[in-house]
Amino acid sequence: MVTDPGRGFEPATGDGAAAPPGLREAEVRTAYEGLLQIRRLVGGSAGAGVPAPWEVRQVPRAVALVLEAAGFTPSALDPQGRRTRTGYRVAAGSGPERVEVTWVGPPGGGAAGEEQERLTACAAVLEESGWVCLLYRGPRRRRFLEVEPPR
Repeated sequence: MVTDPGRGFEPATGDGAAAPPGLREAEVRTAYEGLLQIRRLVGGSAGAGVPAPWEVRQVPRAVALVLEAAGFTPSALDPQGRRTRTGYRVAAGSGPERVEVTWVGPPGGGAAGEEQERLTACAAVLEESGWVCLLYRGPRRRRFLEVEPPR
C-alpha cells in the first residue's frame, strides 16, 4: 500500500497496490521504531516484548507492520483487484482482537506450495514480537495463521 500524504503511514496488508521498490523502507523502519518505543514506554516490565494497548485495538495494522518491518513481502492487487504478487495478506479474523495471515498470490504463482514454510516464518517473527500465533488448515486445505495478543 502506498502512503497517502493526507492519511499518514499505513502498513501493507497485502490488499493494496505494490509500492515501487525502495520507496517504503525508510517509512517502515521509522514506523516500526516508533512501535517499539511506544511498547517500551507503556509496557512496564515486559518492555517491548508485548503488544501495546493501541496495537491490540488495531491488530491488523500492528501485525502488518511487524511483518513488513521483518522484510516479508506483502501480496499486492492491481486496479481490477487481481493478485499480482505473492506474499502475506493480513485480514480481520474471527474476533475483534484476531487477524488471519494467509500466503496468497496470483493464480498459478505457487503460493500454495510456499504457504507452510512462509507462514511458519511469519509466526516465528510475530511470536518473537509478543503475538500468539496458531497455524490452521482452512477451506480447500489452505493454511492460515490466526494471530492474537497474549492473554
